[in-house]
Amino acid sequence: QVQLEESGGGTVQVGGSLKISCKVSRDTWSTRCMGWFRQGPGKEREGIASIFTGGEKTVYSDSVKGRFTISQDNAENVVYLQMNSLKAEDTAMYYCAAGPPGGYCAYRVLGEDFDYWGQGTQVTVSS
Repeated sequence: QVQLEESGGGTVQVGGSLKISCKVSRDTWSTRCMGWFRQGPGKEREGIASIFTGGEKTVYSDSVKGRFTISQDNAENVVYLQMNSLKAEDTAMYYCAAGPPGGYCAYRVLGEDFDYWGQGTQVTVSS
């Protein structure tokens, strides 16, 4: 069972930056696709970024491309999401997800491609 724990959420002003983290249980860290999703109030879940931990290939949704950066620290079993130039519409609960071991990332970040999910961390962007 893969355990994922998000942290680092909070409240930030429009135009600000925030970095959130996803800690993966050490005994289950392996080469796989890791993703970030979000769900804002009254909105459907949206896949926004993914990274293949075996090679660092990344995928981004159009809504965050150029503003958000997904990265990993293999030594610490952590996946990060650096969020810059935040907008009010970025307000959401952000979730980390893990795909099956050995699986590559698809060209789009889709929930159906991920097997394990964290509990989420809230990001609020205030104007």
